[in-house]
Amino acid sequence: MSSRPGGALALVFHSHMPYVEGFGTWPFGEEWLWEAVACVYLPLLELLDGAPVTVGLTPVLCDQLEAMRGAPGDRYLRFLREIRAVIHADDAAGLERGGEPDLAAEVRRAAGDYELADQAFEHRDRDLLRAFAELDRVELWTSAATHALLPMLATDAGLRLQMATGTASHLRRFDEWGGGFWLPECAYEPGLERDLADHGVRAFCVDQTAVPGFDHLRPVATEAGPVAVPIDWPTVQLVWNDSEGYPVHGTYRDYHRRTVHDLKPWNNAGGPYDREAALALAREHARDFVERAVSRVADGGLLCCALDTELLGHWWYEGPAWLAAVLEEAPRRGLDLVTVSEGLERAELQHTDLAPSTWGSGKDLSTWDSPGVGHIAIAARRAELQTVAATAGHARPRAALERAARELLAVQASDWAFMATRELAGDYPAERLRAHGANLDSSLAALRGPAEPDRSSEAGGPADVISAAVPPAPALRNLAPDLDLASLTSP
Repeated sequence: MSSRPGGALALVFHSHMPYVEGFGTWPFGEEWLWEAVACVYLPLLELLDGAPVTVGLTPVLCDQLEAMRGAPGDRYLRFLREIRAVIHADDAAGLERGGEPDLAAEVRRAAGDYELADQAFEHRDRDLLRAFAELDRVELWTSAATHALLPMLATDAGLRLQMATGTASHLRRFDEWGGGFWLPECAYEPGLERDLADHGVRAFCVDQTAVPGFDHLRPVATEAGPVAVPIDWPTVQLVWNDSEGYPVHGTYRDYHRRTVHDLKPWNNAGGPYDREAALALAREHARDFVERAVSRVADGGLLCCALDTELLGHWWYEGPAWLAAVLEEAPRRGLDLVTVSEGLERAELQHTDLAPSTWGSGKDLSTWDSPGVGHIAIAARRAELQTVAATAGHARPRAALERAARELLAVQASDWAFMATRELAGDYPAERLRAHGANLDSSLAALRGPAEPDRSSEAGGPADVISAAVPPAPALRNLAPDLDLASLTSP
């Protein structure tokens, strides 16, 4: 049995991390990044080579992975060797003393994950971007610079800054780009495709689940040129559902119950975690997933299953094992796996209007723009309007201009409102927004000061005072090193 000609499955993995490197540690901050590198990105690299899948890498994630070739990489290794190794040993000993030998054994076993992550990082010369670039058959997509919701941006200049900076960074790092672009949070509004086309985008994903009668297996040809690829929510929900999806099965590791040092030796049913039983179940669920996909495309079409990459290995510990089994099972069942570009070459396109949408709760913008987080949305829009007004036509002083643009990009990240809505990180998002807002105000004040003098004349002058008043760019580490200032300064 196989899918009929034209029927295929496109797996899309959206990889993203807000800019946390250098901004706090436990319980929030850069340890999120270290955990994702150890438990998600490195395991993913081990199994994707030669797999026809699509991987989106947001520019802000790449900013941080790129920096790990330096001092952040040293901190990552210290995190593995001096923190993770110690707390695993401490909690295992505590569980032994408490009469829980099975839980203690699982904690010791899980410590091996971080030892492998240490070895894999060094084996790849600490260069994960090069590792992704060297993957065979994998199609790499980019996104907006800091994962801003594009429909919520207030100005054309703000939109250009996000998109031009994001695409420029991707081209510099990976030398080529096929035009695949992940809309942050799948946030779409009619007309956005024209802006996407202006920046070289050829394909993007949309979620039209709330549109009655929509054909989710046929990509949409827009008048502007880029093709919208609908994600298939029933297929996505097999994995990404915290009440009925595969990951909630009692055999899998419990993400929520923790030891003193935040380790997870229990399964969802409340007993000690059994790794071998969980791996066997992951293979069973992979077979079920492939069987459902085969049935879904029996009459043809492009089935797009888009997932947050961080689901695999972080929230769903067994996710990488499930994915490896899917990649093995699909050919056996005659299911064609394709990258998005490959799928579009054989897909029958439809010509229809697209509705405003996201893949968030309610398929709308309420996660990021509702009474509970309205102050965040208003602050981001105000920051954008003030920055655009202050920088229009400016070429100098460059230090203040660059800093203002980077702080604006940091403020615009969709992550702060998401964290606040879901109550995921205490006051961390609010503190980050306050800090970036204060730095932006400082940079804008410098821009409003005297113009920088011609450097061809004598050294010194007001510009030195202005530049000194602006917090140094390294405070934002490696955020948006491929900043497209022309987006703000061009008329």
